[in-house]
Amino acid sequence: MRAQLPRRRTERRGLRLWPVGTVLALAFTAALLVAAAVFYTSWDLLGARGLKPEHRIDSTTLFDLVKLAFGVVAGAGALVALVVAYRRQRVDEDGALREATRLHTERFTAAVSQLGEESAAVRLGGVHALAGLADDAPTRELRQTCIDVLCAYLRLPYTAETDLSAGDAAARHAYLALREVRHTVIRLVRDHLRWPPEHPHSWQGHHFDLTNVTFDGGDLSRAVFSGSTVNFGGATFSGGSVNFVLATFSGGTVAFNGATFSGGSVDFFGATFSGGTVNFIQATGSAPSGLVPPSGSPLPTGLSLSSIWHPAGS
Repeated sequence: MRAQLPRRRTERRGLRLWPVGTVLALAFTAALLVAAAVFYTSWDLLGARGLKPEHRIDSTTLFDLVKLAFGVVAGAGALVALVVAYRRQRVDEDGALREATRLHTERFTAAVSQLGEESAAVRLGGVHALAGLADDAPTRELRQTCIDVLCAYLRLPYTAETDLSAGDAAARHAYLALREVRHTVIRLVRDHLRWPPEHPHSWQGHHFDLTNVTFDGGDLSRAVFSGSTVNFGGATFSGGSVNFVLATFSGGTVAFNGATFSGGSVDFFGATFSGGTVNFIQATGSAPSGLVPPSGSPLPTGLSLSSIWHPAGS
């Protein structure tokens, strides 16, 4: 079965360079203005009141004029060389980015095709390949694309363990293999969200669309969801243990609207919410353990979690 995974369109600006004639004219103008400013500043500091006229030029003065002329020519040549070198560097950098993007696209296509294979081992390889691609992505947009595909994989139709036919060993083995792949995705997301923002492989600040995902376990403890949108809307937490212990939700928007907490356990012990909006509108089921609003009042067990928090600092 090959899944149809969504693809994010990445808009990439092409290299924009002014015509070389315009650049040279502006460069010469800027150089003349700087030279004039230096000349008049020096003139004022020396307290000069005028020029002494010379009716005849001696050899020393003539030699100085020749040196000045050559100096002007050399300076102009250096300015032209500087402009050309700058343009060449920009073109080389853009070419390197294009090549890196092309290689990324090829690897991306191969990794996504692995996610559609029947073999769980091949799917696991595709998951790790996509995570590695996100780490090596030449632009932030391409990294977000890899994250989007991993989240989309979790959103694919999934049969929970409670829905399996009793005594069907083949179906149970297929379920366990698929669950391993899904839990690997969750673990990789957690690991990358534990890195500080300045780390080159950190996924903090990126968006995670986990709407309608069925969670039958997974560890997101100590993950930091910062400055982005994390959407668990309509997700079902059933069976297994989902761990948000010591997770941090800061800034951005966290949505659990319409989520269902039934079976298994969801633990928010020590989790912190600050500087953003946390949405639990129409979330139903038993309140997850350790989930405490900023007011400090625990949510009642067994009641609808219909509330919106605006944590302190938002």
